[in-house]
Amino acid sequence: MTERNWQQTWLHKATEKARKAKPYHLFENLIANILVLLISFIVAIALFKLGEDVINLLVNRAFDPLKHETFQTVFGGIMTLLIAMEFKHSILVVAKRQQNIIQVKTVILVSLLALARKFIILDIQAIEAAKIAALALALISLGAVYWLMRERDAWNMEHGRQEEG
Repeated sequence: MTERNWQQTWLHKATEKARKAKPYHLFENLIANILVLLISFIVAIALFKLGEDVINLLVNRAFDPLKHETFQTVFGGIMTLLIAMEFKHSILVVAKRQQNIIQVKTVILVSLLALARKFIILDIQAIEAAKIAALALALISLGAVYWLMRERDAWNMEHGRQEEG
């Protein structure tokens, strides 16, 4: 198949799909694609900023991964990028119509990543014990919910049932 034929076939399929789609699905797809573009732009800027921070730390000879502040800066930035990319991926799945809605498990996973990031950048001397306990309880609760949802999905697959959303 030539490049031109492939383009015409792809365009024809996309046009047919758009013609058959309901207006709200087109709107939802448009919004999802705009969000993917915006988040991709944010990820690119954050990656540039993280690279800039690491280079500045290296040039100033302040890059000591065993130093808590350096660790917080570098790994906090990395975790932020991972969270943004996972969030973008969940929206991309909706945009590609592999799922109708963003899955609750994905939202819980992103929340778990955000809490893990919080623990990484946490200044243990500057925060109260009650706040650490509350964060730990939130982490355990989200982990339990994620585990329960995974178990439910495994049970449903084992018994031949469809996922309920």
